[in-house]
Amino acid sequence: IIPTATTSAAIVDQLEGFLTTTLGKGVVRAKDTPNFIANRVGVFGMLAIIRQAEQFGLSVDVVDDLTGAKLGRAKSGTFRTADVVGLDTMGHVIKTMQDTLPDDPFFALYKTPDVLAKLVAAGALGQKAGAGFYKKVGKDILRLDIATGDYVAGGGKADDIIGRILKEKDPVKKFAALRASTNPQAQFLWAIFRDAFHYVAVHLDAIADNARDVDFAMRWGFGWNAGPFEIWQGAGWQQIAGWISEDIAAGKALCNAPLPQWVTSGLVAEQGGVHTSEGSYSASSKTFVPRSDLAVYQRQPFRAPVFGSGALDGRSAGTTFFEDESVRIWHMDDAVLVISLKTKLHVIGEGVINGLKMAQQEAEKNFRGLVIWNADAAEGGAFSAGADLQAALPLFMQGGAKAMAPGIKLLQDTFMAMKYSNVPVVAAVAGLALGGGCEMALHASKRVAFIESYIGLVEVGVGLIPAGGGLKEAAVRASNDAKGSDILHFLKTGFTNAATANVSKSAHEARAMGYLKNDDVIVFNAYELLHVAKVEARAMFDAGYRPPLRRPVAVVGRYGLATIKAQLVNMRDGGFISAHDFKLGEMIAAIVSGGDVDQGSVVTEQWFLDMECNAFLELLSHPKTQERIMGMMQTGKPVRN
Repeated sequence: IIPTATTSAAIVDQLEGFLTTTLGKGVVRAKDTPNFIANRVGVFGMLAIIRQAEQFGLSVDVVDDLTGAKLGRAKSGTFRTADVVGLDTMGHVIKTMQDTLPDDPFFALYKTPDVLAKLVAAGALGQKAGAGFYKKVGKDILRLDIATGDYVAGGGKADDIIGRILKEKDPVKKFAALRASTNPQAQFLWAIFRDAFHYVAVHLDAIADNARDVDFAMRWGFGWNAGPFEIWQGAGWQQIAGWISEDIAAGKALCNAPLPQWVTSGLVAEQGGVHTSEGSYSASSKTFVPRSDLAVYQRQPFRAPVFGSGALDGRSAGTTFFEDESVRIWHMDDAVLVISLKTKLHVIGEGVINGLKMAQQEAEKNFRGLVIWNADAAEGGAFSAGADLQAALPLFMQGGAKAMAPGIKLLQDTFMAMKYSNVPVVAAVAGLALGGGCEMALHASKRVAFIESYIGLVEVGVGLIPAGGGLKEAAVRASNDAKGSDILHFLKTGFTNAATANVSKSAHEARAMGYLKNDDVIVFNAYELLHVAKVEARAMFDAGYRPPLRRPVAVVGRYGLATIKAQLVNMRDGGFISAHDFKLGEMIAAIVSGGDVDQGSVVTEQWFLDMECNAFLELLSHPKTQERIMGMMQTGKPVRN
């Protein structure tokens, strides 16, 4: 948001609230200067990288490998990003800086690089024109040789020593190694970091109210994992400042403007950086400015973190009731218990199952509700990627399929206990909710889902069928939705979802697929997920929550199975699915139809669970399923057999 001198402060506050909650955005207030914050700093960074790449003789593909994921930035790097944006568009942004910033000490850099100008003149505007710094020819992606103007084979990578330096966990040691190295790629990396730090220090006063806004603008606007001030502070504020000053004096920097006085003396020097528990440094007010206290941020128990701020972290905040390597069960004295999964991708193994069981029992005794929420929900983390197959493999190898039965029973019983809990259980879903993760969400009393939720029963991808009650829930919901009409009509979506391993591309699509109910809540800001989930849990409890009654389920039986099976036969005979896909589809159809019973029969939920377990155990011993499991574990990709 860029307020002008005549903008009502109340309107700006109202707009920030709307953008934060309704659109799910992170909001930065920028000063009204050319290209504002992100494009001002980001485009300067791209120009600096192009200049330093020429200086150190690095090709575009090597530069992109160096400046992408290895630095915690967009994997497209620098030149590929320029191609995607459009080289003509980039030229316009550069011209804005050239036309409007004549007094900027870095002004000499604000001109379209010769290589960029030549490409634009030739109509090679990037991805939209089929050629830019890269050009796709057939299946090959060629890169521009800047020296000759020709397109040549790409694939250049960073030197091995760079990988070793960048893997150093201590940023102080990492930057010392980059600066000390004689390797041209390491010298290039130090140069582009130095240039970025130099630039944001010189321009902080002009472009932003405080350093935090610059860091957020680069994180949210350019996809950096950490902003320039955060990186600088983490690497040792005074040491880096000294090195920058040395390079300026030696004529190595892109301009000779000295670092502002606030960098090396006063409050920032005393605190060792611009971010503190008091707030982030403002060069204009010469104080540390705290985070906004607008009412909308009361909805974010844990706000977007800033390095050095010492803010609350969902991984350790509150009072811990129980914690081990699999889960943390905790609360913030607000009557709602929270369980957070700690496993990789929050996969579900024995530790998670036992944690869920413990949390549900404790919530029933002493709390108004239970929320399943993960501390990395706002950082792109998974809700749960499903069962921990890797951990279950040794048990299967030793005791065969039968040895897996107790674990499946424990999982089913735990999810059923959640469904029929005496206090509401709310699943706060964000990211992947696959297989057992999907089933965990399905058995909650309610779901609060971040818009970017990818939900689905994907077990057929490893040659299995859902065994944690996912198919049972498809049948139960179809029976309930039918309200006495044709159940099969309502069942087809649930069957197709599971048989094709269909995963929603958003929370709204998950609702259309039946994984979210109409009264489930979708939130647009992942930082509000925990707050909304707790509000829902407390509201349900305060409204006199009672668990659903255990009702018998009407099924379509043999009639439904025969109807679905006829479609499967056509797909198999037409070559659309393999024989093993057919077997999996037939098993799923049998379970959601209720098995070998008459149409209109009523069965218990346990009936479905037993069928799920039996089918799962049978498939575990099947060679084709074992091929799929091993293929997925070895390559991460589904095997089609």
